[in-house]
Amino acid sequence: MGGVSGRAALIPPDAAKPSPRERIAAWLSDEVRAQSLRWRLLAPVAFGCGAALYFALKREPPLWPLLGMAGAMLAIWLGARWRGNGRRITLPLMLLACLACGLAGAKVRSDRVAAPIAPAMAEPTVIEGWVVDVDSPGDRGHRVVVAPVRVQGLLPEATPIRLRATVRGEPPVPGSAIRLYAILNPPPPPASPGAYDFGRGAWFDRLGGTAFALGETRTAGLPAAPWSLRMAMRVNAMRFALARRIVDRLGERTGGIAAAMTTGHETWIQREDLDAMRDSGLAHILSISGLHMAIVGGFAFFLVRFGVAAWPWLALRVSGKKVAAVAGLIAVWSYLVLSGAPAPAERSAITASIAFAAILLDRPAISMHGLAVAAMVVLILQPEAIVTPGFQMSFAATAALVALAEAWPPRTRALSVPWPIALIQSARHWLVIAVSASFVAGAATGPFAIQHFNRTAVFGLIANLATSPIADFIMMPALALGALLEPVGLGGPFLWVAGKGVDAMLFVGHRVTALPGAVRTIASAPDHVLPISFLGVLFVCLWQGRLRWAGLPFVCAVLIWPRDPTPTVWIGDGGINAAYSVGGQAVVVRPGVRDFATEVWSRRRGLTRAERDDAGWICERYACAPRTGHAPLAVWWGKVAPDAEALAGLCASAPLVSVRATVSALPSACADRLVLDGVDYARGGAVELWQTPQGWRAVWSADTRGDRPWSRPGQGLRPFRDDKADPDAAEPGSSDTGG
Repeated sequence: MGGVSGRAALIPPDAAKPSPRERIAAWLSDEVRAQSLRWRLLAPVAFGCGAALYFALKREPPLWPLLGMAGAMLAIWLGARWRGNGRRITLPLMLLACLACGLAGAKVRSDRVAAPIAPAMAEPTVIEGWVVDVDSPGDRGHRVVVAPVRVQGLLPEATPIRLRATVRGEPPVPGSAIRLYAILNPPPPPASPGAYDFGRGAWFDRLGGTAFALGETRTAGLPAAPWSLRMAMRVNAMRFALARRIVDRLGERTGGIAAAMTTGHETWIQREDLDAMRDSGLAHILSISGLHMAIVGGFAFFLVRFGVAAWPWLALRVSGKKVAAVAGLIAVWSYLVLSGAPAPAERSAITASIAFAAILLDRPAISMHGLAVAAMVVLILQPEAIVTPGFQMSFAATAALVALAEAWPPRTRALSVPWPIALIQSARHWLVIAVSASFVAGAATGPFAIQHFNRTAVFGLIANLATSPIADFIMMPALALGALLEPVGLGGPFLWVAGKGVDAMLFVGHRVTALPGAVRTIASAPDHVLPISFLGVLFVCLWQGRLRWAGLPFVCAVLIWPRDPTPTVWIGDGGINAAYSVGGQAVVVRPGVRDFATEVWSRRRGLTRAERDDAGWICERYACAPRTGHAPLAVWWGKVAPDAEALAGLCASAPLVSVRATVSALPSACADRLVLDGVDYARGGAVELWQTPQGWRAVWSADTRGDRPWSRPGQGLRPFRDDKADPDAAEPGSSDTGG
């Protein structure tokens, strides 16, 4: 009775039940208390938000106010911690300090990488420089990265540090001194308003321009390159030589894929194979990033750990786990050098290194705190990563997988189970894990794939499940061993095994792509929607407790957010090409000209590309005009402006007229027409236009891009030409730059 009466005293029978509001408040309080060790995970999130805020600005901010604000916020936060204030005060101050540091850090990084940007030169010029590396091929030929020594017509202080040049014929090997007669332009602006800014990426890579060679590549006599440049070219020459040996052993089709996965060189990948990999959701295997680093580092880790355990004398004297972690670190950074250290590979190497360092410090290798440290390190070193699809997708997928690992129930192993049953159980367990991991990673990266690439591989889960065992356990380990032994001539057997894995992967990719409805094109959401999805993904991953599922609607924001009305007309940068939308299609006025830009715009708007109907158009050498009522625009792409009669004819055919050249005067026939000319394109770049009852509404890429260092035209033209033009220039008409 005493015990019963004691319990009754604790909870009286007539005690009032808590109200629903009180129960919700108690539940929320429990949820918040469960995050006691998770709040620090928000530091890299706040730092990244600060960096993203810098890139969202339309005008370049001054440096010193940002540094002063960051210093002041850090001092206030540290002072609050020193005074012993509670988390309710120090946590918001920490987030504000990280936000300010991210904003200032992005500005510091932008100023540190500042380098000259090439101007758009009126005539072809001569470029002499060193081939630093062979880049991925473009639509018009092979591309190389050049360190220019001299550019005819540019002052030395205005010469870019690096150029990306499209060359004719086979690409020259890294370390070659070359001379090009080429068209030189600044890095391309966005293909359409709001599209990915290639100029911004080039700014942080210190690529100051693009060159298109009009003649054959020649050898140049140049002074010795600086020591650091010579070392970089030697490493890249070694990488390119290894890629060639892999291709020679496996053939161009299979070897091209294997070389891309090993050295990063995509020179030999065939277009149809690349499209199949993208449409089947397997393109991530080609890009050297987290998956490759994890497989290479993990393979080295487990191989060395097995070797230590198999040697009892050594196993009794050293920690096999820590020795294996050191081997994993060496493997990851060696692979980074071999791959050419692209930005995604650098970020993945940092993440993998922190995981191995955690093992050396007796900490969990896979944890959300380790991922947060990796994200913070990457953002401090490369704040620009926050606006790149690779960083967003990589860390979203990794955070989702770590959250899945945290929530995954521990497996209970049965004792004395016959091996056939144990094998079936292990296979079932692996299948459940593989399906769950692929689904979770795909869901986490889905918003970014939709927003940036506008395509969804409907059967990507099936393709990845079919190829994952091949890639993880056969292809990548065999490639690693083959690349390691190939310089001494012993890599053949391993590369043969890897080649069979590549063939199997290509078979799956082509089969999946051939399925009906394998790819869906989805229009991009407004720019402010992706940050909502990003924060939703982070909330679901970082929060512990059932409240995390409140973030799911935000994760789906990119998918469910209403789209803006489809533009009536798109005109590319410089007025070179144009397209108009009708019936869910983007009808391209000049098929085959700057196809990449038209592809980007049509995908962003959820349209399928279509060529114009020749019967509805009247096209001449420099112009295309629609027959009455057939299309909303007429286009003149000649470098010389049309005469008054030709311009009047264009205005009579369509309500919108695009002229690439500068128009000095408009005829009376154009009085009620919108005429855009070279002056408009020089100021605004690409443009989207909507035809409304009130008239035309336009959005220019320059307005969405803002006045930033990477959007300013190059300066430093010489006042005179100091050499004659290349006597062996290509004949007129060899370039597709127009009239």
